Amino acid sequence: MLKAAAPPLSLGEFGAALERIARFERRPLIAVAVSGGPDSLALAILADRWAKERGGEACALTVDHGLRPESGAEIVRLKGWLKARGIRHEVLLWTGTKPSSGIEEKARAARYRLLSEWCRREGCLHLLTAHHREDQIETHVIRARAKSGPDGLAAMSAVREIAGCRLLRPLLATPKSRLAATLEAEGQLFLRDPTNEDPRFERARLRGGAFGSDPERLYAEIAVLGRARAARAHHRDRLSSRAVAFNSAGFAVVDPVPVFAAPREEGEALFAALLATVGVADYPIRRERVARLLAMLAAEPRRGRTLGGCQVAAWRGRLLVLRELARASPPLRLDREKETVWDRRFLVASGEGGARGLVLGYLGQAGVSRLALRARPPLLPPILHAHLPAFWDEEGLLAVPALHYRREGRAALPTLAFRPIHPFSSAAFTVV
Repeated sequence: MLKAAAPPLSLGEFGAALERIARFERRPLIAVAVSGGPDSLALAILADRWAKERGGEACALTVDHGLRPESGAEIVRLKGWLKARGIRHEVLLWTGTKPSSGIEEKARAARYRLLSEWCRREGCLHLLTAHHREDQIETHVIRARAKSGPDGLAAMSAVREIAGCRLLRPLLATPKSRLAATLEAEGQLFLRDPTNEDPRFERARLRGGAFGSDPERLYAEIAVLGRARAARAHHRDRLSSRAVAFNSAGFAVVDPVPVFAAPREEGEALFAALLATVGVADYPIRRERVARLLAMLAAEPRRGRTLGGCQVAAWRGRLLVLRELARASPPLRLDREKETVWDRRFLVASGEGGARGLVLGYLGQAGVSRLALRARPPLLPPILHAHLPAFWDEEGLLAVPALHYRREGRAALPTLAFRPIHPFSSAAFTVV
């Protein structure tokens, strides 16, 4: 068992922390990411009691990455502990070939994908994770070493929108020692993850005194950075409402006048978020690259540019921000009658008619040439056509929903919704 001198976290304190950052339905269904370690187990116990007091339910979700041979036996132990407490438990498997490099980052991406997919299937609005005060400080230190800007140094938000649900981190202000004390008071055993002590991983190397002699002061500085980030996000959103319009086909139209008239930092922040949404890059685009792009667009507005998986083109005094086709995912064969995500931007649902035998991809120049033979008046600027999602079947081009084109003879089509992994407008950066 863990030795802990700090007091346990009470249910009242936990509930107050949770309700400071979110609002819930009358009988809440909440998901809790549970690895079996002390932090996530303490969170699962508290979340279960909080939900049951309100006539709801907490479901513990464990992702089995299949990276360690002993993980299966560990999950069996975890399932037994949770069952003894009457806590529902679901295990999500990361299947397929595992990467040989960048394993920590790719495992994390797979974990959140599996968690959010479960939430979407179950109609669960909120996913809780057990990130605590020391995790917040570690994140700040790692980003400082990487020379992150002020947004990155603000570390984690207590609320984050992800595809399928809203991610909540109610324990960011809670010291790890109080979670340890909670488990000790409960008499609850827990699992130890050897990767937490593996020096190959940066977070493991940081643990054990890497924060200096005054972690409380450092945490207070992070909170100040967080409040400043929240203020910047507010200004960016005001600018966005005047300058940006999105189309459900996955592109954005930008009025450059208010962008270039705004303070430089606001314009850069807006464009960085815009490129992340349309281009769905794995990592935030460095601010100096965004600044260089805006400078080039201001100097030569009619010349197209590319950055972060996006193509930026001029059109009638506006800027079109499109998916760069060379960076897009290949066409997807829709053989399964269920929801799926394509190019990390579009949610595809087969509906009653199913999608068997259909292929979803961008129209491309070849598709544009075929469509031109039909001499339909364009509903959107021709410069956009190659970048529009389209469906094919065994006979060729079947439909281009954004152009209201569909070949006769097909009774139903899958529905297509623009759901990028990086939403342009989301919950404000939340500081606890």
